[in-house]
Amino acid sequence: MPVPAHHRVAMPPPFAQPPYPDDIFAGQTVLVTGGGSGMGLAMAMAFAQGGAQVAVVGRNIDRAQQGAAQIAELGVATHPIACDVRHPAQVAAAFDEAERVLGPVSLLANNAGANFPVLAEDISNNAWNAVTRIAIDGTFLCSTEFARRRIARGEGGAIVINSAQYIWTGFPGDAHSAAAKTAQATMVHKLARDWAGHGIRVNAVAAGFFPHETSNAGRREAGIEALQAMIPAGRTGSIHEFGWLSAMTATPLFAGMTGQVIVQDGGESLRRSLMMPDFIPPRERAEGPWGWR
Repeated sequence: MPVPAHHRVAMPPPFAQPPYPDDIFAGQTVLVTGGGSGMGLAMAMAFAQGGAQVAVVGRNIDRAQQGAAQIAELGVATHPIACDVRHPAQVAAAFDEAERVLGPVSLLANNAGANFPVLAEDISNNAWNAVTRIAIDGTFLCSTEFARRRIARGEGGAIVINSAQYIWTGFPGDAHSAAAKTAQATMVHKLARDWAGHGIRVNAVAAGFFPHETSNAGRREAGIEALQAMIPAGRTGSIHEFGWLSAMTATPLFAGMTGQVIVQDGGESLRRSLMMPDFIPPRERAEGPWGWR
């Protein structure tokens, strides 16, 4: 059913009003993987709003260039870089290029990922690797490359990872992504312990539904309204508020926080009651495992 009209739905400020000063990242460079579109672009834009220079990394250089052009409109220096985060040599080369053009990378946003609905028994080896290697290997390779450079310089830094709120519950048709995102959350705890003494903080945002141009959220017959009615907050997330929270974890405002996975899902992961729709096994759903095609 639709969200009742009398319910109060809290909305974020508009994009032009970020929750931190426009110079909070001044003099710093952030490298954002998968930063050319979607949630990665939202992260990159949020860092740019705080004055950071932005290296936009992606497998598709055209998309990275398009994202960099949007970020540059905020008045910061940007640079697009082609890189497949599954390969250590390409990751090292991406950092080399970013530092040559923009200066030392002191902030890292791990966003690169892939996902598509498929029943567990139908996941091929290639499909499994396509999702898990980008999220797990890519996050690890970028994080360790970042840390080695910061440690060598004797300087700290901050890492933020785009995780997902279904890491605790799984999600129909998402065995590959749920496993990968859960590994990222475990990695947050371990890396934060290893690097705390070097002043490197590591956190993650376990995101819920943030519809954007390349997402699947809301792609069902009833549209986005039906999805919003399932969320206690009464709405899906605005993509820029995800970007803001991700960037906020890397600011001095959160200097004492590391090793944390913050859930940002409008309470969707808490939606448990006696009044729930009948459960339909994923393989019996007419519209596919996710409830839409």
